[in-house]
Amino acid sequence: MAYVTSADGTQIYYKDWGPKDAQPIVFHHGWPLSSDDWDAQMLFFLANGYRVVAHDRRGHGRSEQSVGGHDMDHYAADASAVVEHLDLKNAVHIGHSTGGGEVARYVAKFGQPQGRVAKAVLVSAVPPLMLKTDANPGGTPIEVFDSFRSALAANRAAFFHDVAAGPFYGFNRDHETTIQAVIDNWWRQGMMGSAQAHYEGIKAFSETDQTEDLKAITVPTLVLQGDDDQVVPYTDAALLQVKLLQNGTLKIYEGYPHGMLTTHADVINPDLLAFVRA
Repeated sequence: MAYVTSADGTQIYYKDWGPKDAQPIVFHHGWPLSSDDWDAQMLFFLANGYRVVAHDRRGHGRSEQSVGGHDMDHYAADASAVVEHLDLKNAVHIGHSTGGGEVARYVAKFGQPQGRVAKAVLVSAVPPLMLKTDANPGGTPIEVFDSFRSALAANRAAFFHDVAAGPFYGFNRDHETTIQAVIDNWWRQGMMGSAQAHYEGIKAFSETDQTEDLKAITVPTLVLQGDDDQVVPYTDAALLQVKLLQNGTLKIYEGYPHGMLTTHADVINPDLLAFVRA
């Protein structure tokens, strides 16, 4: 397996498939998953001639279960360590959920200043800020995130099962057909990681204000989200993101859930490809 050492000495696992001279597509996964969550997209882009790269966030998947650094600054720095190690240029960075926050911070702080980024995609992403505050009245109350922490600490395995079997993929909707293998795969990925990283990561994805990150991004950025996202409400995410981005394009999918990259890959993948090729 391939690893790179981040600035603070943490070992970060990554995948690097495809022709080394092809345009790289870099994928950033959501909480509490791993790069395996991008299988459908990585294989799709690989088949279309691209170089595909994805890493496991620190404390997630096969990366080192570091004691600290579970915040957006470290997440972005770790992503940059992978990009710099592979010397990726003209890359398209695609982030889902927490990975969308990672992409926003990476592009603003590392990718654009280094001239390595061509485009970005935010899918069901957490920026600009999930938490409800006086300045962000449409956000999610802190009590919701406190309940996540309590459930994780009490029984992480049960909590992860319930998230995957319920709101993440919309399997709690009467019109949706539950896919047990999808639930099992989500649970498998989550349980590979560190409980500490997952616990502290809740603060990272919910309380990090990324307004300035979004404002700083100048590369073309595609914003995608389903209007039945029960995890990250699209009215406080995608609709605000495209207003803050200098060069953003918005697409909302009617009835799609938070995990639409898995449940609707047949629709999302061609849309991603069209944006990359445009």
